Parts: sequence; C-alpha cells; structure tokens
Amino acid sequence: MEKYQKIEKLGEGTYGIVYKAQNRETNEVVALKRIRLDNEEEGVPCTAIREISLLKELKHPNIVGLFDVLHTEKKLTLVFEFMDSDLKKFVDAFGGDLDPLTVKHLLYQLLCGIAYCHRNRVLHRDLKPQNLLINKRGDLKLGDFGLARAFGIPVRSYSHEVVTLWYRAPDVLMGSRQYDTSIDLWSVGCIFAEMATGRPFFAGTSIDDQVVHIFKIMGTPIDPLVQDADTSASADPEHARRLWPGCSRLPEWKQDFPVYASTPLEPLLPKLSTKGIDLLKCLLEYAPEKRISAEQALLHPYFDELRSMSTSGGGGNSS
Repeated sequence: MEKYQKIEKLGEGTYGIVYKAQNRETNEVVALKRIRLDNEEEGVPCTAIREISLLKELKHPNIVGLFDVLHTEKKLTLVFEFMDSDLKKFVDAFGGDLDPLTVKHLLYQLLCGIAYCHRNRVLHRDLKPQNLLINKRGDLKLGDFGLARAFGIPVRSYSHEVVTLWYRAPDVLMGSRQYDTSIDLWSVGCIFAEMATGRPFFAGTSIDDQVVHIFKIMGTPIDPLVQDADTSASADPEHARRLWPGCSRLPEWKQDFPVYASTPLEPLLPKLSTKGIDLLKCLLEYAPEKRISAEQALLHPYFDELRSMSTSGGGGNSS
C-alpha cells in the first residue's frame, strides 16, 4: 500500500470504502476499493472473488480496468483505473437534461461493453446508472462486477435476487431462475429510458409495486397459451408486444394482476426519435427470447448517425 497515496474518499458502502489515490511511482491516478475482511467469516467475500476473477479476464475499452489486487490479513484492496463520475451523477449534473446525441453515444458504449461480456459468457446482473462509470472524455465503462457470473450450457438455475429493483426484468421479478443474457438487456432498456427522461422509468417501491409500474406502461402481459389474446387485448394497438407465452407459469405470477393496456411511449420520451423508440421497445420485450441481443442492438438504425459520423471523421465513439 506504500505505493499509493490516498487523495480523498469517494464513497462508502457495505463492501467497504472507495478512495481516489495516486501511484507514487508513476503518478497515475487510480481508484482503491478497500474491502474489510471479517475474521469470523471465511476469508474473502464471494462478491470480491467474482469481481476479481472476471475482471482479470475481461479486457475492453468499455469495462473498467482492474490494475492490481493487494491482500493483507484484515483488508483486501482492488486497484482500478480512475473514473471521474458515474452515469447517475453525470445525468444529475445536467439536471436530467442530456441532449439526444449524448444519450446515443452513452448507450452505444454501454451496449459495446455488454456485448463483449456476453461474447465471453458473462452476465453482469446488476446494471444500473451507479455502476456505469464515466470519465471527463465521455468514455463509459461497466463497473461493479460483484453480482456478475459466468454462464454456460445447458441453462442453469440462477438466483432471482439479482439486479437492483428498478432495472430488474419482469421474468426475474416474477421468480424466474432460468434466465440468460436477456436479463442485462432489459436493464439496458431501463437505463436508456432514464437517460432520455432524466428519471427512472419504472420506479417501484417493492417487487409487486415494480411489476405494476411496468404493466402500467408496457401493458399487462398476456399468456396466449391460456388466454384468448384477440379478445382480451383487441383495444390495444400494441397488444402483440404483450404476448408472452408461459408467463402465467412463472412462480410469482398472480391471476389477479391488474389489467392495463400499453401506454404509447412517444409522449413519455419526447427526446427519442422513431428509431430510438423502436430500439427501446426491442430492449423492453416481455418474452426474454424476443428481447434484442446486445450485438443486434448495436446494428440498429438508431445508431446510423454515429456510424456516419465515424466514417466521415466526425468523432463518433465506436469503442
């Protein structure tokens, strides 16, 4: 630890304390994540082990860099590249009013990072604005891999106690333990809408309340295996998006869920173009198998402007 000179405390949580520090040898500014070790427990917390093992493997411009791991009897210190802010603070600094091109740049970088994770068979499982780090150049990087995990084939049964409530996919909210990369894409959709509006899109206070918040905007899902989709949703022009085969078999599905038609998204998200609204709908598909993948999302016409800027030398960020 003599190698690093602490500059200031950046934050504190259940995991420990994060400091801004400087490498005395190279003068490089870094972030130190110091994790307290409870001697009564068995060594290093599993979240720290997961974060270390995954970040040692994941090397990408849109994933925060882990430089070093310092381990003593009472403390574990992770040395990260320093990032100036996170997405929540960044949005708040602009009063929640990001311009559309900035939203597009940030979303593109988020999808690049997630696509890389998924190609390397890693689910993040805790995407939220506080875990997306930003530096002064506007580079966005995925951070906090404490809930992340590798996945494989066949589909395994995972914990449903993942992802902060406001960004949790409806299948997971209703008790599904068999999920895949689509869990992260729902979170991306929630973050996209939050960047465009300046406030959380689905802000529930409990699991049941969160489900109702989603239903009020996206419409109550319909299981065509047990319901007549045509008669129950004929008045809803978006009723096809509400079709979710098998949803009524989820462990926490309730037969007495309130029934809502979908709400048009355009008035709720005036900053988003028609292409932006379309991409958001692709991210917020109810049925996980219909949800767009990160790789597919990066090819969506919503990003045509960035691609044209990049090819013309206009500075499109395609890292």
